[in-house]
Amino acid sequence: MVISTTCATCEEHLHSTFASRYVHNPVPRFIMPEESMPKEAAYQVINDELMLDGNPRLNLASFVTTWMEPECDKLIMAAVNKNYVDMDEYPVTTELQNRCVNMIAHLFHAPIGKDEAAIGVGTVGSSEAIMLAGLAFKRKWQHRQKSQGKPFDKPNIVTGANVQVCWEKFARYFEVELKEVKLREGYYVMDPEKAVEMVDENTICVAAILGSTLTGEFEDVKRLNELLTKKNKETGWDTPIHVDAASGGFIAPFIYPDLEWDFRLPLVKSINVSGHKYGLVYAGVGWVIWRNKEDLPEELVFHINYLGSDQPTFTLNFSKGSSQIIAQYYQFIRLGFKGYKNIIGNCMENARVLREGLEKTGRFDILSKEVGVPLVAFALKDSTNYTVFQIAENLRRFGWIIPAYTMAPDAQHIAVLRIVIREDFSRALAERLISHVEEVLKEMDTLAIKTAQTTATVDAEQGGKPAKKSEREIQEEVTQYWKRFVDRRRTGVC
Repeated sequence: MVISTTCATCEEHLHSTFASRYVHNPVPRFIMPEESMPKEAAYQVINDELMLDGNPRLNLASFVTTWMEPECDKLIMAAVNKNYVDMDEYPVTTELQNRCVNMIAHLFHAPIGKDEAAIGVGTVGSSEAIMLAGLAFKRKWQHRQKSQGKPFDKPNIVTGANVQVCWEKFARYFEVELKEVKLREGYYVMDPEKAVEMVDENTICVAAILGSTLTGEFEDVKRLNELLTKKNKETGWDTPIHVDAASGGFIAPFIYPDLEWDFRLPLVKSINVSGHKYGLVYAGVGWVIWRNKEDLPEELVFHINYLGSDQPTFTLNFSKGSSQIIAQYYQFIRLGFKGYKNIIGNCMENARVLREGLEKTGRFDILSKEVGVPLVAFALKDSTNYTVFQIAENLRRFGWIIPAYTMAPDAQHIAVLRIVIREDFSRALAERLISHVEEVLKEMDTLAIKTAQTTATVDAEQGGKPAKKSEREIQEEVTQYWKRFVDRRRTGVC
């Protein structure tokens, strides 16, 4: 016999979620609610809010991967409950990480034998990787200074002003002076000559970028190595190089194999690369590789045994998911060298199509180089009537998320747009984007004419003539406005 009961609150579970009270009640924002809600209602409420996010595939501001094959998605979900740090419990996952480290080390021409283990570690991204590499440089420099009886309390690092913010974080968090080589109009990467001039005996390393965030350009690491080698011989110093290959590390080996930027250069002691950029894995994985064991001080490596066995660890955090490590290994064996080469080649070709389409409008100066990360950075030739910030805002109505920003010092009067080409950005999308840019330009031209006519009428009625601003004045005005706008919106640390 089946016994049925009634429940005052059970009726809610029989109705559609949109017929329940959870849809019209305020969503909890700052305080945890007292009562539970059905899983269907919780899902629907959150899912509805997330619809207001941008489309990741149309987010052309980001270098981060937004598409992977369904088979890899299955592997990711199957491993989502595995804690990467539990090496004794998940030995196969640990082995996959070690395989990835060795594959990357060989890709970067580390001086190791075919069966010799490489020195490196998986991280949550290039930011953590850079922190770890920086700590290794700082500690080695301190030991060298102590052994020579010299002060070791004022370390510095030399970079270009175009470095990603993670370098500023490293310098501030770990008390290292950041000496930046300023940019200049027409030259938006670190000048190796000026960088070496700034090196002194307190310099723990010079950081070069393989793929500038601003323009995608590769810095001349080979030239930097030559100049720094000469200075080291003259001074008796031993200043090394770190290569921040977050964006370019999975590009150069496949389409610029003869470009010398990696461990083929003697002074390059460590390299970081983002697996979640052109390593083609979803956000949450990076890598740092050292040239050899001597370049990573043993005292920075911790050994723990409370998870079941002795486990060496050199990370800034402890627990983290295993999914991205597994996904990286999937991409390596799924695609192989040829697969990566084909994908990056397609990205470069689509960047070329986009660049040529923008050039044909006659309205933009292309600031990015053809050799580098597959992106297009471009500035308006004439900002008299409207700015790149207005163009970016108008393109959002089509769904495109394209950043507009000012260059780093001393080129901050230059305002640009940047479009990053990822694996899932096809030629069809490139052509559609070009047509939308042309449409926006046409609309803004029309609006500018109407505004000018209205202004002229008002000026005529008032009997005055407005002074025409120079291009440089307009650019500086835009820069100052944008800085004030950003400062007003900055509510915390990113």
